[in-house]
Amino acid sequence: MPPVAIRAEHLSKDYQIVAPQPKYGTLRDALGEACAAPFRALRALWDSGGITGSDAGRGVTDLHHALNDVSFEIRSGEIVGVIGRNGAGKSTLLKILSRITEPNAGAADIYGRVGSLLEVGTGFHQELSGRENVFLNGAILGMKKAEIERKFDEIVSFAEVERFIDTPVKRYSTGMQLRLAFAVAAHLEPEILLVDEVLAVGDARFQKKCLSKMQDVGQHGRTVLFVSHNMTAVTRLCERCLMLDHGRLVKDGPSHEVIGAYMHSESGTPARREWRDVKSAPAGEVARLRSEQVSNARGQVSESIDIREPVHIEMEYEVLRAGTVLLPFFLFFNEEGIMAFAANDLDPHWRGRARPAGEYRSVVEIPGNLLAEGMLFVSAGMVTDAMITQFYEPESVAFNVIDSLDGNSARGDYAGHMHGVMRPMLKWRTHFKGWGAAQAKPAPTRGILAP
Repeated sequence: MPPVAIRAEHLSKDYQIVAPQPKYGTLRDALGEACAAPFRALRALWDSGGITGSDAGRGVTDLHHALNDVSFEIRSGEIVGVIGRNGAGKSTLLKILSRITEPNAGAADIYGRVGSLLEVGTGFHQELSGRENVFLNGAILGMKKAEIERKFDEIVSFAEVERFIDTPVKRYSTGMQLRLAFAVAAHLEPEILLVDEVLAVGDARFQKKCLSKMQDVGQHGRTVLFVSHNMTAVTRLCERCLMLDHGRLVKDGPSHEVIGAYMHSESGTPARREWRDVKSAPAGEVARLRSEQVSNARGQVSESIDIREPVHIEMEYEVLRAGTVLLPFFLFFNEEGIMAFAANDLDPHWRGRARPAGEYRSVVEIPGNLLAEGMLFVSAGMVTDAMITQFYEPESVAFNVIDSLDGNSARGDYAGHMHGVMRPMLKWRTHFKGWGAAQAKPAPTRGILAP
């Protein structure tokens, strides 16, 4: 088992929130306040039994728990994601691990040299050039000048700032600062790399470069802690994930499970719903809905589905009165409320046939490589052949479709955002037709036969 790289034990960080202060008054107000202050102090002492000097004149303070009793271990070579809504404590955690902020309680043990990318421009001296900042950051990490010089060309090439490397950093654009900061943090051979949400600033091509570099860092036995709101990037990069909520570590496990729990906590819609009380179950005169669920290819109820695998949507219902032709259906909506598609029950055994009373289960299978990544909300309904609605339960279950970085989904090698409510994997064929008469045939490349 690899050695521990990061150990956090009962980490807590509090910030004081001071009550709003009164506005500045005139000289007359100040003199009146000074005269009345002794009498108010005596009155407060009489009423409450005492006052504290810290409360007087400063307002009552409150505490904000940015981190609250957080404990975990990360081993060398692990790439771990940290997710959570805004204000959950993600950035505070990275600042503590980077030794920028001290915790109020608990301890964090770091075993190795740390490279961190917390905010754009963090660690850069704005008056120094890009070249000088590279050497400054290397010196801070404890590297010798010869080590930095060996990595310098690779850093500049990765950041794509060759023309501006001797220009003061204060004249760099936000994207240029980001590229150089990441290149410095990733290439100066840290044993532990801490990366915050700043990758959201970069374009799709640069994000792909960063993700590939972080994967490379992990494959060389170094540790990466990656904070992001981009669930797709976290899924592709990290096998393990930590979920923070209001300063507490609420879930630690495989990324697809933790991300699924996070997405459902945000939407409030589960992967399975059941109506045990028949009085509250959606129903009409002929049929009553009893349960609905999302299952993966292994038949397990799942909140997260691999985009390459089939997914099963299931409803169980009761037919209360025999002799009616029934049409169960599902409607699928994305996060923007756009209906992706509808699915009607086409089971040939029951199509156009009146059903006897009893319990039923209808299952539809959606093939892999058809859906787009992201959350899908499923509505379940049933009508008769006379179009009389028996029940319709809007957005009763939901699941999160997760894309792959392996290149064997419809995304292929494209790393940017893909629009659309569906993403079918279609069969392509491309043929080289040769060179047209109006085009000059290029000279053959050495070692390669021209067509």
